[in-house]
Amino acid sequence: MRALSIAATGMSAQQMNVEVIANNISNSSTTGFKASRVEFQDLLYQNIRTVGADSSDNGTVVPSGLQVGLGVMPAATYRINTQGNLSVTNNSLDLAISGRGYFQVELPDGTTAYTRSGSFQLNDSGEIVTVDGYTVLPSITVPATATDLTINSSGQVIATIAGQTEQQTLGQLTLASFINPVGLEAAGNNILKETDASGSPTTATPGTSGIGTIVQKSLEGSNVDIVTEITTLITAQRAYEMNSKVINTADQMLSTTNQMKS
Repeated sequence: MRALSIAATGMSAQQMNVEVIANNISNSSTTGFKASRVEFQDLLYQNIRTVGADSSDNGTVVPSGLQVGLGVMPAATYRINTQGNLSVTNNSLDLAISGRGYFQVELPDGTTAYTRSGSFQLNDSGEIVTVDGYTVLPSITVPATATDLTINSSGQVIATIAGQTEQQTLGQLTLASFINPVGLEAAGNNILKETDASGSPTTATPGTSGIGTIVQKSLEGSNVDIVTEITTLITAQRAYEMNSKVINTADQMLSTTNQMKS
């Protein structure tokens, strides 16, 4: 009976759906996190009577045919790149992106990764780094004698140096953008990696070329909508229950068949 395996694929698909929803909810307070949605596809169809096949020697054809679907499968997880709410932290190294774009960071293996989490700090050399110690690119070093740090909306890093009357420009932050940001690979730790699907990055000064601007002393929150997630969770739960009922019904039908006596 096909219903058993078909309903099993439905339960498996909804299980993954719930896992993605759980990940969204668990990251509702993660800086710069983007919620995901599962995309489903129907599986292959068994053609019992092929649509368009000849139904007689006179050239008549089957208008609709007879196909039985074999279930469902998860096809992709789609990252929703809407803007998260900005919250003021009053920390001079907390940066949020208002609009498109990603901060660039250098991983320990020398490759470049991307993030929307702008919770930065200084390492022992005065370089601006992530909470994991990854250098923010382009690398900018803040002198130990700096008494105040300003990062404007266009990414210029300006410091007030003790004993100097004029402020000093330390460097220029740039942001990266992708033609298909959904194609970036999530690597954990708020890190995204370039893939063939995302395309190559385009870097630009914040506020130019369609890139967003930088907001100092603020962080971008997660874009997870808890109400939406709970509603989707209930829908997934009901779909899981209905698939389990299909399995119970199919089992009862098989049991009835087995109990039949000749």
